[in-house]
Parts: sequence; structure tokens; C-alpha cells
Amino acid sequence: MRVANQAVQPILVMFPLGLFAMAVMFDMADLLGGPSMLGALAYWNIIAGLVGGLLATLAGAVDVMFVRNADARRLGVLRGLINMGALVIFAVILMLRVQASDRAIGGGLFVVELLALALSIFGAWFAGKLATGHAPAFARAAAGNRTY
Repeated sequence: MRVANQAVQPILVMFPLGLFAMAVMFDMADLLGGPSMLGALAYWNIIAGLVGGLLATLAGAVDVMFVRNADARRLGVLRGLINMGALVIFAVILMLRVQASDRAIGGGLFVVELLALALSIFGAWFAGKLATGHAPAFARAAAGNRTY
């Protein structure tokens, strides 16, 4: 999917990554004794990140639909599943925060949030590797290309 001869999906991916990273930073500051407003800021960053993530996922799905090579399509689907997994984890975190006072979280949920951010970063790295044509060995194995 292109606009003005520029790929849309890589641009859209940066917004949720930044918003999720800011949410983690706000939650860390809140857990370390910052103002209670930081929990609410992290909550709204997650909401905005989920919206941006859904848009990026839709753009990625459109890209995968038009791929003709079966191995490349499988890798694109794998990339989409990794990114959707991160979005689902952040959505669960968001649902758990709705009931919390000041939208704050505890230490255990913060660890889950860190893991979701790590999965998001891994998904972005993996997509970047695929975009440059250098699929990692585990991805080639998932696609059935066992030349390593």
C-alpha cells in the first residue's frame, strides 16, 4: 500500500511503537513515586497506540494480500501475527486498567507491559528485516526454506 510512492505500513508502525514506549515510561515513573496523573497518561497512550496499531495492521494485511510468492506471504502473515500478539497483550492491559484507580498499574502488570513492548520492538525489527530482504533463519525455517 503506497501513498505518494511511499509505503504506508512502515510509517504507521512508528506511532504505536512510540506511544507504547511512552506508556511504559509513564508507568515506570508512576511506580517510582511520580504524580498519579502519570498512570492516566500511560492509559491514554495505550489507547492511542492500539488505534495506531490497528491501522498499521490493516495496512500490513493489505500488503500481504497482494504478495504472490507463497514463502513471502507466509513470512508476512508471521509478521502480522507477532504484531497482533503485542496488540492483544496491550488490549488486555488496557482492560485491566479500566477498573484501577487513576488508571495505575502494579508491578506485575508492569512486567507484562514491558514484555508486550519487547514483542512490539521485535515485530518491528522482524518487519524491517523482511523489508530489506534479509529474513532471519527462524523465519526462513517457518516459511519452509531450509537453506541454512
